[in-house]
Amino acid sequence: MRVLVINGPNLNLLGTREPSVYGATTLADVEKQLRELATELGLELDVVQSNHEGVLVDAIQQARTDGVRYVIINPGAYTHTSVAIRDAFAAVDIPFVEVHISNVHAREEFRHHSYLSPIATGVIAGLGTEGYALALRFVRSQL
Repeated sequence: MRVLVINGPNLNLLGTREPSVYGATTLADVEKQLRELATELGLELDVVQSNHEGVLVDAIQQARTDGVRYVIINPGAYTHTSVAIRDAFAAVDIPFVEVHISNVHAREEFRHHSYLSPIATGVIAGLGTEGYALALRFVRSQL
């Protein structure tokens, strides 16, 4: 049971980028915790991070070829701007959970709209990096 975790722009800076908003946990820490949890849950985990929209679209498209059963995505700023990422999910027809470390609804107005939420299985926001583990546990329950 293969799961893909996708992280969008600036998430490579976790731990140093606005720690008052995103915390001190690094992306490497998140990935390590998720890999351990995936093993515990009997899941195979692939992880991708990119600051480039096309790389994320390619990863979503490749997921179908690779037999990925579920995707967990933190699209970062692409949440609010990327029709291309939304269209990629619609094209591959792989269910996904949208994760946000901060509560996007308590932030600037432009962060309140997501192109992905209407087609996501679920959305987790504002629970810090723990949202990833919660998403992975949910995904396991669905597989």
